[in-house]
Amino acid sequence: MDYLPLFASLKDRPVLVVGTGEIAERKMVFLRRAGARVQVVTGEAFDESQLDHVVLAIAATEDRTLNRRIFEAANARHRLVNVVDDQPLCSFIFPSIVDRSPLLVAISSGGNAPVLARLLREKLEALLPVSLGRMAEVAGGFRERLKTHLTTTVERRRFWEKAFRGRFASLMAAGNEAEAANVLEQSLTAPDKAQGEIILVGAGPGDAGLLTLRGLQVIQQADVVFYDHLVSDGVRELIRRDAEQICVGKRAGEHSVPQHDTNQMLIAAAKAGKTVVRLKGGDPFIFGRGGEELQAAAEAGVPFQVVPGIMAASAVTAYAGIPLTHRDYAQSVTFVTGHYKADSTPFDWSHLAQSRQTLAIYMGTMKAADISQQLIRHGRDKATPVAVISRGTRIDQHVATGTLEQLENLAKNAPMPALIVVGEVVELHQTLAWFQHPTNSEAFDSSVVNLA
Repeated sequence: MDYLPLFASLKDRPVLVVGTGEIAERKMVFLRRAGARVQVVTGEAFDESQLDHVVLAIAATEDRTLNRRIFEAANARHRLVNVVDDQPLCSFIFPSIVDRSPLLVAISSGGNAPVLARLLREKLEALLPVSLGRMAEVAGGFRERLKTHLTTTVERRRFWEKAFRGRFASLMAAGNEAEAANVLEQSLTAPDKAQGEIILVGAGPGDAGLLTLRGLQVIQQADVVFYDHLVSDGVRELIRRDAEQICVGKRAGEHSVPQHDTNQMLIAAAKAGKTVVRLKGGDPFIFGRGGEELQAAAEAGVPFQVVPGIMAASAVTAYAGIPLTHRDYAQSVTFVTGHYKADSTPFDWSHLAQSRQTLAIYMGTMKAADISQQLIRHGRDKATPVAVISRGTRIDQHVATGTLEQLENLAKNAPMPALIVVGEVVELHQTLAWFQHPTNSEAFDSSVVNLA
């Protein structure tokens, strides 16, 4: 390798920066964050003697001759020197840095491709929680005490591997530092009583790129993931490789795992000390029984967290070019499920049939005929625009548009999952439809059906 990666302490050490401007200022920001005493001179004011009492120097002038002079003078004094944007004149280089102090990640291309190093840093920024720094500090304060309980390096390593993958890390990420410290203490003094937790995660509408950053971090920590049919293969590909994956989804007309059994499996896994992720399509608190599952966890005394997801209705309509509200078309939006308990209160159809509001109806294709009839009967114009959006945000997204009186035909044989949208905002689909999957240029255009 051309450079040896080092983390140097610059606290209260003198550093010389020759030059001014935006690039020099960026270097000084990092130097000052590291505690260096930064001395700044313009190119005209530079004197070689200024290098005599500094540990390193940065040349950031527009004068290439002056930059080389600074480089040679620094080398002659055995001072580390960096000439900005001139890699051959650098005895040290600045890496791209992911700062989770005291945890730092530095990436360098040896000066060959700095933009590539920056892009890699951006990817790592997304993967590494901001809580890592505080987690490292809390762990550091626990190290000496740990040595008195666990006398071998192997024991301590296993302790920290479990802590950094388990509830301690999860609580730190959630900002509950006091409880995280309690969990760390319990893991040490009563390891047999250590309990896992359930994390309810919204997987979004299908496109893996719409999984939230926090959702991605959580599924990378899971020991076991219980997922629904609505969770796309792309999202499941992001789950930690060695995590157990169990499907507990439900589909109409097919064998499904009873809800009570799902609740008990989640609780049993958490009580066995595992980090349990319950992965649900869209947002887990929107028609997803997430609340019911966490009620069961609370009754069983199992700790839990919730990571919201991008709700299906907002995402798939956006990908279909249908705003849920618009000043000229709809002043409100109502989210409705077409699948409800037999003993539940019937819909207030007179309210749902009001004009100038948008209805986003989940799981409604099987009852499309009844929905259409009831809305028309209670006053909604039969010519009201409607859309049936199937497999929204995915490569095979399918959009069928028409009128309210045509809803039954539009929904018939619609690919699942599907969302019904009722309202004047559907008219904007023809103007605002934008989604075209990059690997299938014909997927969107060929999927649009218009019965109007």
